[in-house]
Amino acid sequence: MAQLLAEAEIKEQAKVLSGWTVGDSKLEITRTFKDFIQAIEFVNKLVEPAESAGHHPDIEISYNKVKITLTTHDAGGLTQTDFDVARAISQIK
Repeated sequence: MAQLLAEAEIKEQAKVLSGWTVGDSKLEITRTFKDFIQAIEFVNKLVEPAESAGHHPDIEISYNKVKITLTTHDAGGLTQTDFDVARAISQIK
C-alpha cells in the first residue's frame, strides 16, 4: 500500500500544481472547455497517464466541465502517486 504524505509534504507539493485545490484528503481541479466534445476529448487523454501510473482519478462530466478528483482510496488520503498523476494531468491540453 502507498504511504500517506504528511501535511507539510502535501502543502509543499500543492504549491507547484496550478489550478488544483487540496482538501478532505484529495486533490481536485475543474477544467472548462468550449463544448461537450472537447470535454470528452480531454477525458480520453486521461486514460494513458492513469493506466501508466495504475492510479485512476474520479471524473465528473457536466457538459463542458470536467472535474477530476485524486486520492489514494486504499491508503485513505493523499500519496505521492496522487501528485505524480496530477502533474501529468496538468500537462494535458
